[in-house]
Amino acid sequence: MTPKPLLEETRQVLRLKHYALKTEYAYLNWIRRYIFFHGKRHPLHLGETDLEAFLTHLAVKQNVAAATQNQALSAILFLYKHVLHRPLSLELNSVRARRPKHLPTVLTRDEVRALLVCLQGTSLLVAQLLYGSGLRISECLRLRIKQIDFAQQQLIVRDGKGGKDRVTILPRALVSPLRSQLSRTKRLHEADLKHGLGAVYLPHALERKYPDASRAWPWQWVFPSPQVSTDPRTGLQHRHHLTASGMRKAVERAAKLADLNKHVTPHTLRHSFATHLLEDGYDIRTVQDLLGHRHVQTTMIYTHVLNRGAMAVRSPLDKPAHADGQNTSRPMPWP
Repeated sequence: MTPKPLLEETRQVLRLKHYALKTEYAYLNWIRRYIFFHGKRHPLHLGETDLEAFLTHLAVKQNVAAATQNQALSAILFLYKHVLHRPLSLELNSVRARRPKHLPTVLTRDEVRALLVCLQGTSLLVAQLLYGSGLRISECLRLRIKQIDFAQQQLIVRDGKGGKDRVTILPRALVSPLRSQLSRTKRLHEADLKHGLGAVYLPHALERKYPDASRAWPWQWVFPSPQVSTDPRTGLQHRHHLTASGMRKAVERAAKLADLNKHVTPHTLRHSFATHLLEDGYDIRTVQDLLGHRHVQTTMIYTHVLNRGAMAVRSPLDKPAHADGQNTSRPMPWP
């Protein structure tokens, strides 16, 4: 069996299991690299030691990040388990890239305002939702009309990270801008229907179960793309939602215009949402539910951000001299 049929078979299995298109591309790329690393030998003729050698090469020679190496491992384990039906042992002795422990970048409230001032149009509304509702960028761009509940002032996140659903808040300040966005989207959708288009991608087998749902208004994207594109899986023409890369570029430009001396991405707004809620005294379990974290330990990282600087700990350099009975007329000398 040559690599090409094997990759096609892997693609079919990934689609049967409803993996995201982005994951499909990544997994196929890693499997291809694994095969070429071992001189185009078929994976059936390779085993645990060969996988260890590939992972060690990625860590030592390619100097990849821990998350990248883990993705490569997941792709190859998927191949052996679900395509070749020969699961590998997880007791690998390869050199593993260490996952660095970074504190999230968080903007102050003034910095968030400065950033938003430098955005406009749809990019502004998306950024406001990221900060105001704590959404991931993919969750925001994949919002459908039916997921907005104006009556309850909430957003229903479907199939978030880990395939989980959750409910988060809809800021009152965004009700009017969102209604205006939906009006624009509806006009675009009606124009598409007149031209024989207007269908959107539906998850799993819903398109077969509900043939007319793909053109129904409740299933349309809140933030549709200006262009119609061809679905790489079905070959059908759809109007997809806006891309995450476009939003990242818009936020980077805005951060530069706002003169923010931090590495700002759309995800920074989600970090800021969580931190500012904790600053306002909300319970960490509540914040965990709004963010959709599986474990509270994941949410706990924002408490470390809160504990920085004068917000929780006072520097001894700032301590008043009279507190120790010293002469207050002599200020602490600076280095």
